[in-house]
Amino acid sequence: MTLSARYWISSGRLLAVAMLLTLHMALWAGVQSDWSRPLLFVHLGFFLLWQPLWRGEEKLRKRSALIIVGVCVVALFWLNWWMLAFWVSGLFAVLGGRVFAFQSALQRIRYLLAMAYLMAVLLVWLVPHLFELTATTETSKQLMEWVLPMLLLGMLFVPYEAERLKKTVSVDLIYSILLFMLLTLLVLGSLTFMSLGKVDYFQALLHTLFFMALVLFTLGWLWNPLLGFSGFQVIFSRYFLNIGTPFELWLKQLGSIAQQESSPEIFLKLATADLVELPWLTGLKWEGDFSKGQQGSVSKFTIEWCEDDLHLLLYTRQRVAPTVLMHIHLLCQMLAYFYQSKRREQRLREMARLQAVYETGARLTHDLKNMLQSLLVLISVAEQKPLQAQPILVNQLPVLAKQIKLALTKLKVPKQETDTGMMTLANWWANLQQRQQFRNLDWLCEVDPGEQLVPYALFDNVIDNFIENARNKRVFEVGIAVQVSLRTQPLGVCVCDSGNAIAEVLAAQLLHTVVDSDNGLGIGLFQAARWAEQLGYRLQLQENSLGKVCFELNEAK
Repeated sequence: MTLSARYWISSGRLLAVAMLLTLHMALWAGVQSDWSRPLLFVHLGFFLLWQPLWRGEEKLRKRSALIIVGVCVVALFWLNWWMLAFWVSGLFAVLGGRVFAFQSALQRIRYLLAMAYLMAVLLVWLVPHLFELTATTETSKQLMEWVLPMLLLGMLFVPYEAERLKKTVSVDLIYSILLFMLLTLLVLGSLTFMSLGKVDYFQALLHTLFFMALVLFTLGWLWNPLLGFSGFQVIFSRYFLNIGTPFELWLKQLGSIAQQESSPEIFLKLATADLVELPWLTGLKWEGDFSKGQQGSVSKFTIEWCEDDLHLLLYTRQRVAPTVLMHIHLLCQMLAYFYQSKRREQRLREMARLQAVYETGARLTHDLKNMLQSLLVLISVAEQKPLQAQPILVNQLPVLAKQIKLALTKLKVPKQETDTGMMTLANWWANLQQRQQFRNLDWLCEVDPGEQLVPYALFDNVIDNFIENARNKRVFEVGIAVQVSLRTQPLGVCVCDSGNAIAEVLAAQLLHTVVDSDNGLGIGLFQAARWAEQLGYRLQLQENSLGKVCFELNEAK
């Protein structure tokens, strides 16, 4: 077998032509001829090979084959013109329902030619024989002998192109029913015009065609008009949306439960309780990662559905149709989507909790470091200068006590830092100078700090970090000068040192993420920057050059 012949057979091209050709020969012979039944039997065989209703590669069971053969034998035994007219009308509807499934224009042309042939056979040959219209017999014979066979030959000359269907279901049932009804209406309308108008058959057929074309044109215009009227499209769209079905009601309940319930397990329990109320279901079992349950009662018909960590086993009252099964799968997907969303929300809450614990711990670590450094300075002063240390201890120990108390509070309730304990800028500046007076620092304040209130815990944490980092550079760079300056308009506290500039790569990441560094410029500044941002302040590397490296805490604009 050549490649082209295989293409012809696989595409159904020869089968369709052979099917219509044997039908034509049987119709031409007539119901009284001895050749009509054998030809129709061969025609039915070609139809079964070509038919688009079932998959051709599937094997028929013996029971199905016996039913098909039995129906064919009964139809051939009771063969008459009415049965042939009904068969041709049904075949026309099947072809019409299939033609809309093709993407190829050439395939559509081939099927349209077949539809034109079947409609012509019905109107010019079968109907005149049904109602014994002797006046049309001669014209019908000429059409059957010359014109209609040309349509079949035209199908052979349509260029070959492989069948490409838009969807798996190759016959549209709604289109088929509409076409069958239109064809029936055409025949009955022609007979009505003949009886009422006293005209011949072909004139009545033309009147019916004109009237149907006018009605279809009017309906097509009313479907989507251009004069402001909404048209039938909106009305039919509302009808086909099936407002108020159990599916829609359950989806509304699902959305309501998803908004009210944050726990994924409780959400799943409530949603399955509503799902089992659908009329097709008797009960279901569900199982997640951490819980499982059952709703309703058990039946012998089951539908199993799984996705990720959610497993559903649904019990139905009876075996469900494919369309209902598709909707149930869709509802299960919606349920799984919301359930997984709740699981992700729960994980995010857990991560936020852990993040708060981490940030609090990291910040407290640096607070404790600063407090220990201040305590070490006070101890050193007390050891070296006992007489001068007493006033310093009297002033600084209460401040340290407040910081320790605040740290203990944070340890009990880990959360993002929102402490807003306030102190006047003048008092804070005086306490800072007194606490750091033995650190060999230069102090600069051009104007009186005034009574402006500032969050002292934040300012102490940030400036102590700045000073400590600047002093640590003295270990590697001897003789570095460190200056602390204060300005009030706008508010800003700046710590500058005269050491080497920070590397560009490190400076770009500093204050924005945790960095690796040998001199402490890492997590402390990052956490301080986060804290300052929460309270409406900003940390920035104001200047980074040789001999002048400045960090500043100021009000965010």
